[in-house]
Amino acid sequence: MRVSVIGAGYVGIVTGVCLAEKGHSVVCVEVDAAKVERIRRGEPPIHEEGLPELLRRHTGTAFRATTSLSEAVGETEITLIAVGTPFDGRAIDLSYVTRAATDVGHILALKRERHTVVVKSTVVPGTTDGPVRAALETASGKQAGKDFGLGTNPEFLTEGTAVADFMHPDRIVIGGIDARTLEALAGLYAGFDDVPVIRTNNSTAEMIKYASNSLLATMISFSNEIADLCSAIGGIDAKDVMAGVHESAYLNTGASKNGRARAPIASFLEAGCGFGGSCLPKDVSALVAHGTNHGVDMRVLRSVLDVNRARPDRVLEGIKQSVPSLRGKKVAVLGLAFKPDTDDVRESPAFPIIERLLAEGAIVTAFDPVAVAPARRALGDQPVRYAESLEGALADADVVVLVTRWRDFAAVPDLLRRLGRTPLVFDGRRMLDKNAIDHYEGIGL
Repeated sequence: MRVSVIGAGYVGIVTGVCLAEKGHSVVCVEVDAAKVERIRRGEPPIHEEGLPELLRRHTGTAFRATTSLSEAVGETEITLIAVGTPFDGRAIDLSYVTRAATDVGHILALKRERHTVVVKSTVVPGTTDGPVRAALETASGKQAGKDFGLGTNPEFLTEGTAVADFMHPDRIVIGGIDARTLEALAGLYAGFDDVPVIRTNNSTAEMIKYASNSLLATMISFSNEIADLCSAIGGIDAKDVMAGVHESAYLNTGASKNGRARAPIASFLEAGCGFGGSCLPKDVSALVAHGTNHGVDMRVLRSVLDVNRARPDRVLEGIKQSVPSLRGKKVAVLGLAFKPDTDDVRESPAFPIIERLLAEGAIVTAFDPVAVAPARRALGDQPVRYAESLEGALADADVVVLVTRWRDFAAVPDLLRRLGRTPLVFDGRRMLDKNAIDHYEGIGL
């Protein structure tokens, strides 16, 4: 199929190159001309495993980037809208989505053949059939369902493994205003064999996305609340508790050589210093606000957010149990990305932790394998030093705070022994062996 994708962010660029890998002809539309030039050179605009190889393979052939929306929509048969939907504290901002729909509508007004417009951005239920449809119909003078298709196709990509997630999905959800729209979307994913395809209406497809992310966030906050109770009681390690929970039958499958394999969702039942990123905090907050707008008090999800907001304070409390005064102490913060294998620092737990450390008078040095540059921009003029290596971050630290579960940080115990250092190591992700470090504390201990 001939496909246009509006937006070259995490979702747009990954979707575009992966569809090209599946044999479609894809053009990605991006307003940032500098980003378009980078993509044309085969340079990925984000850090994502597998993305550089796909860009090099398909750029200039099955995949290309442009700033011209009219050209892209005019020569394709299906358009995916993959622009941002930021949350302002009260509701998600749909202006980018509706602006894209309006612009596409103007082009549809001049187009004779039927075109299908699909919202891939994460939007609250009712958006596609409501403001998006209205924008398209007003700008085009045409009717959705009769003159053009209108659908929803939520993404289920995890940053760091987004390419693999797209190429090997656990499910494909397609919503549509009519049967023709659903058939067009089914054709887009015809090359994905043995994958469950959920066909539904647009609002249900939108809700599936929010319900999925809200479940993951709930599991994380549940684990963190259990960890807090373990710490308060004493003599209980939350990591051991969750290891016991993970062995339950409903968190395992019969798909391994030994007869059991851990279900991937079990990884969300682990205590830590909170969730971040562009999806979970925003999506849960948006769903709570959407519930309020419809007269439904989303009490469970409000609690999920409350628990998550308290995580930086829990980290600081854990550190101060061993180091009551942080004034003048040199603290190394390991990890600035909100999760490993990405350079995305949006809503990263590292930032409120750093702010609290600075407020306590600590001298903060931060290190991340790939996210230092975006973290510098996000933290602005905060008095934070940035180490060029893990060893450099540890060299003179009085306290080490592990925030992101980067594989590189497994080397911390060995590096400290080599440096002859015995700082307090506060493990915010419980990824290190507590017996391998002289002065160890962590979430849920």
